[in-house]
Amino acid sequence: MKIKENIKETIFRGYDIRGIYPTELDEDTVYTIGLGFGSYIKTLGKTTCVIGFDNRLSSPSLHNALISGIVKTGINIISLGECTTPMYYYACIKLKIYSGIMITASHNPKEDNGLKFAFDERGNCKGQEIQDFLAYIKAGNFSEGCGKVTNYDIKEEYLNLFKNNLTFGPRRLKVVIDPGNGTTSIIAKELYEMFPIDLVIINGKSDGNFPNHHPDPCVEENLAQLKEKVLELKADVGLAFDGDGDRMGLISNNANFIATDKYMIIIIRDIINKVSKKQFLYDVKCSKSLIDEIEKLGASGICYRTGNSYTKAAVRDNDLPFGGELSGHVYFRDRWPGFDSGLYAGLRLLEILSKTNKNVEELLIGINEYYSTEELKFKSSDEIKFQIINQVAEYAKEKNYQFQTIDGIKVLFDDGWALIRASNTGPNITARFEARTKERLNEIQTEFQNLIYKLNK
Repeated sequence: MKIKENIKETIFRGYDIRGIYPTELDEDTVYTIGLGFGSYIKTLGKTTCVIGFDNRLSSPSLHNALISGIVKTGINIISLGECTTPMYYYACIKLKIYSGIMITASHNPKEDNGLKFAFDERGNCKGQEIQDFLAYIKAGNFSEGCGKVTNYDIKEEYLNLFKNNLTFGPRRLKVVIDPGNGTTSIIAKELYEMFPIDLVIINGKSDGNFPNHHPDPCVEENLAQLKEKVLELKADVGLAFDGDGDRMGLISNNANFIATDKYMIIIIRDIINKVSKKQFLYDVKCSKSLIDEIEKLGASGICYRTGNSYTKAAVRDNDLPFGGELSGHVYFRDRWPGFDSGLYAGLRLLEILSKTNKNVEELLIGINEYYSTEELKFKSSDEIKFQIINQVAEYAKEKNYQFQTIDGIKVLFDDGWALIRASNTGPNITARFEARTKERLNEIQTEFQNLIYKLNK
């Protein structure tokens, strides 16, 4: 391993480090990051960190490179081996060691890999912290020492966390789960068979090539196989998980895709009378259906910027019982330690269903309906995507539109909204549109999609 002198700076993103392997993120890059990480946490008085890796094909090699860099600074490592990101989070909590790195590119394509990292109890680094860390690495003032590596298996303790947290009712459900060949494949079957459900698994073999579909369960087109299986078996529900296991996608018994903001309505309706603090967090991409429901329940909401590192920290810092974002990250703090786990999110829904004769769609009866698009992605280079967002803001000003800048630009109309953001996880502009009618949705979407195409030439 050798120090990488010219690390590609654009891999240092808004919530983590992420890039294409091996052209943007290779072993020497990760070794150098390891040197920087170990040196930096040493300045904070830390002596030990936790690391884990997902099932991507490049992860074992990058894991070895990361170990080489960190131990050379004199920092000790507790290595979890291959695990889901939520297993890594729980290990940090259980061991009371909050400095750590998870090697994963989450739901990105199989060619990508990355690192989610935390220096201390504040949780995953984000925003300026990541840019400051890049500057620290480039300065090259690395510590020297001889750290040691200890292997640790968190699996049994993690399974017990679930076992002691959930209480199912009398109804036995037929459930189809789709790990998408991602890292949840290593634990999903054993975990779900602990509970009184009739379980069917598709795409349950761990395979970092993700041969059956892209490992993002919150994009409806990736759930076609799950929909088919739910209908074929007349199952009560279908659940899908992303590449590293921190997000969940939901299919109803009628094979309809249920977006995360609607899942959040089900959860909030269930816990509203069980929690003392009736305040919940959601991100800017969530439907007004969720906002309306929170208000109807006599609770209050916090609209926040998108991004797992941001939303999880905000739920914790505001001491909220529950929160989440449209991308599939949800955070329970009513009787769960607050970290995002797709497997747990799925089981919380099954627990609710086991105590009622209603199906998922019946649990959503009475919500205010709006017409929304999925989150749409437009390819745009990392070098210009933020410039485009600034140009959209100028356009909104010229049109005298009302808009928010919590995260990107959210243009607000009396009968709908348009949200345009620069993705923090890849070279994309992302957008979502919503309105009271299909016709108005089409008008808003057409106006702003044409603007994006024009600016993105």
